[in-house]
Amino acid sequence: MPNTVRALLRYPLKSARAEALTSVRLAADGLPGDRVWACLDATDGTVASAKQPRRWGRLLEVAATTDGLDVMLHFGGTSLPAGKPETDATLGAFLGRPVRLTQTVPEQARLHRLLPDEPGMTPDWLAGANPGEDLITGIAGARPGGRFVDYGPVHLVTTGALGVLARELGRATVEAIRFRPNLVVDAERDPEPGAHVRVGEALLRVLLPTPRCIVPGLAHLDAPADARLLKELARHHRQELPGLGRAACFGVYAEVVRPGTVSIGDPVR
Repeated sequence: MPNTVRALLRYPLKSARAEALTSVRLAADGLPGDRVWACLDATDGTVASAKQPRRWGRLLEVAATTDGLDVMLHFGGTSLPAGKPETDATLGAFLGRPVRLTQTVPEQARLHRLLPDEPGMTPDWLAGANPGEDLITGIAGARPGGRFVDYGPVHLVTTGALGVLARELGRATVEAIRFRPNLVVDAERDPEPGAHVRVGEALLRVLLPTPRCIVPGLAHLDAPADARLLKELARHHRQELPGLGRAACFGVYAEVVRPGTVSIGDPVR
């Protein structure tokens, strides 16, 4: 059996729930419509992210769907279009903090990050910070004129890696959505950095393993909060990242070398 595409996911609003797709044309900068909107904290201008769940955990309860050129947000029993002042006000009340929705990545975009209580989840480049500390850090992939991506334009996880993690936890499965990927690939293992991966008509190049934060341990839809998952990531999945030191990683970031259409069930080579 060839490796295949199991799921295609995009996130029109950063840190909101995924929008499942059956087919998409990957562009040079990734999935069109992925992380094109974000909430800015109206008090300090930082980008709202579930990486600080004490502030923004309820963003994971917000669904975002694409309707032509518009993005609709669904939360608290209502549906409102992104980009309207009344949506900002209603969403801010739902989240408990005033926000301004934007498609414009600010200069030196920053976000609040809560370090997990598990010490092994703190990456080497944050050495000296304490577990449970609230830090403000930059967003490496979010540049003016671009999108609100953390690093690479495409994030990929494999069923093989999910299966390994499930066995480490003594469970049948681990939900892929905890890791907020764009592509879930039915493959035995993650591709290595530098590898070229043909996905449908598109060609990707793997950049590096994905460093993990507190988000996989939070509640996602029907998947309850799971602090033990973070302990297993820290115990079994710390890797050396060139120039950055060691970090707990899961999945990989990739760039698009050749754009093309990708659909559920497409072969992956």
